[in-house]
Amino acid sequence: MLYDKTHPRLVWAVLIVFFCAAIFVASVPPADAQGLASNADTRRYTSYIQSVFEFVQNHFVDSVDAQKLYEGAMNGMMAALGDPYSVFLAEKDMADLNQNVIQGNYGGVGLYISKPVESAEDNPAYVEIAAPIEDTPGWKAGLQPGDLIIEIEGESTETLSMDDVLARLKGPVGENVGILVRRGKFLTFPVTLTRAVIEVPTVKQAIIGGDVGYLKLLSFSSMTANRAREVIAGFKKANYKALILDLRNNYGGRLDAAVDVCEFFLDSGPVVSVKSRIPGQSRDYNARSAALVPKDMPIVVLINRGSASASEIVAGALKDRSRAFLVGEKSFGKGSVQQVYPLERTGAGFKLTTARYYTPSDVNIDKVGIPPDREVLFPAISAEESEKLVALIKARAIPLFVEEHPDAAKEETQAFSQRIQAEYTLPSPLVDRLIRDEQNRTVISPVYDLEYDVQLQEAMKVLREENFLHLIQNTKTLRALQEESAVVEQALATPPGN
Repeated sequence: MLYDKTHPRLVWAVLIVFFCAAIFVASVPPADAQGLASNADTRRYTSYIQSVFEFVQNHFVDSVDAQKLYEGAMNGMMAALGDPYSVFLAEKDMADLNQNVIQGNYGGVGLYISKPVESAEDNPAYVEIAAPIEDTPGWKAGLQPGDLIIEIEGESTETLSMDDVLARLKGPVGENVGILVRRGKFLTFPVTLTRAVIEVPTVKQAIIGGDVGYLKLLSFSSMTANRAREVIAGFKKANYKALILDLRNNYGGRLDAAVDVCEFFLDSGPVVSVKSRIPGQSRDYNARSAALVPKDMPIVVLINRGSASASEIVAGALKDRSRAFLVGEKSFGKGSVQQVYPLERTGAGFKLTTARYYTPSDVNIDKVGIPPDREVLFPAISAEESEKLVALIKARAIPLFVEEHPDAAKEETQAFSQRIQAEYTLPSPLVDRLIRDEQNRTVISPVYDLEYDVQLQEAMKVLREENFLHLIQNTKTLRALQEESAVVEQALATPPGN
C-alpha cells in the first residue's frame, strides 16, 4: 500500500490479503469538475447504462434487486479497465477497510496476494502470493512470493473473485483454513493455516560480524522512518562500517515514509515523481534534509519478487542515484498510485488507479520491476525433487520430529536431516532449511539467517571482499537498463536482412 499524506482526506490501512498500493481517500467529484470526461460519448453511454438498468429491472422474468444490479455494473466497470488495482468496494469491504484503520490489526493468515482479472488458456486466474508478512501463519508455514493458492478448502480459486478469496481466508482467530499451494511447475502441496491476529511489524535490526548494520524494513508505516532513524543511530554508536538494507518481501506502505527513508541516504536531489493526467495530482519528491548515513558508507540493498510499491521507490531511488548496490531478484513491479473514493449515502466505494510513479532517471517500473545489480537466486527444485518433496510433506516427517523433539540438540537434528536426505534423495540445504523453518514455526523468526540465506551471504561478500566503489561506479540507471532492453527486443523482432 502506498499513499501520500498531502491529500486532504487520507486513510491508511493494511488489508487482510490485499494488494499494497498507493491509496488516497476522496469524495467522488462531478465529471465536469475534472474537465476530463464531459463529452458527447460519455453522456450517450451513461444514458445507455441507465436505460438498460431500468429495462432489466422492469422486464426480467423474476423480480430484480436494484442493489444487486448496481453492484454487478460497478464490478463490471472496474473489471473492464483490466487493472487489478482498480476495484469496486461493496459496503462490507469499505467497512472492513475502516475497521482495520481503527484497530490496526486483523484476523487472517498474513499474506499479500494478487489475482488476475481473467483466466487465460495457459494461465488460470489463481491467487498468487506476492509476499508473506513476517511472523504470521503464512510466513511460518514457509509460503513464498510467487506461490499460487489454487484451492481454498477444496474450492478452486480460479473462478473466485478477490472478495470471495478474502472472505475465505479471513475468519475467527484460532480456526484453521486449508489451502492447496503450487510452487513452480511441478510442486503442489497442502498447507493448513491457523488464523491469527495479524499485527504488521515495520523494522528489524542487527549487527552482523561486528561492524555491518543490518536494517530490515518489513513495511512502510507512519512509524517506519522514526524506527529506522533510531536503528541507524544505534549502528552509529556501534561504529558500523557498512549497511545492508533488506527490502525483501516488503510489499509497500506510505509514500511519505519511503521518501523519508530515502533521505537517510540522500541529502539532496530527486527521490520519486508521481505523474497523473488529473490536474494538480502530479508532484516531484526531493530529498531535503542532511543524510544520516555518511556518503562514503557502502550500502547493499536486498530485493526479491516480494519487494513492491514503496520498497521499489526506495530501491529505485538508491540505484538511480548510485547510492547502493542491489542484490537478489527482480522486484515485483508495482508502480501505480490508487485513490479510494467513498460513494456518499451508500456505504460503498471504489479504488481507482489515478497515477504512476517514476524513479529519479524518469522511468516507471509497473509490470517491469527493478533488476538487481547482481542476481542471486535460491536453488531451484527439479521435477524429480518436487515429487520427493511432496511425498515428504505428505508424510509429515519433519513436523512430527519437531513435535517429538522440541529441544533437539544440533547433533540430533543433523542426524535426522541425514536420514531424510537419504530416504527422499533430497539435497542437504533444502532439507536443513525445511527443518529450520519448522522449528521456527512456534517462535519469533530470527532477524537474519546467514547460514542458509544465499542472498544475504552475497551481500556480505560484496561488502567484505569486493571493491565497493568500483561496483557502484559501474552500475547503470533504470533508464539505461530499460533503453538497452528495448534495443535488444527491437533487434530480436527485426527479420534478418532488414
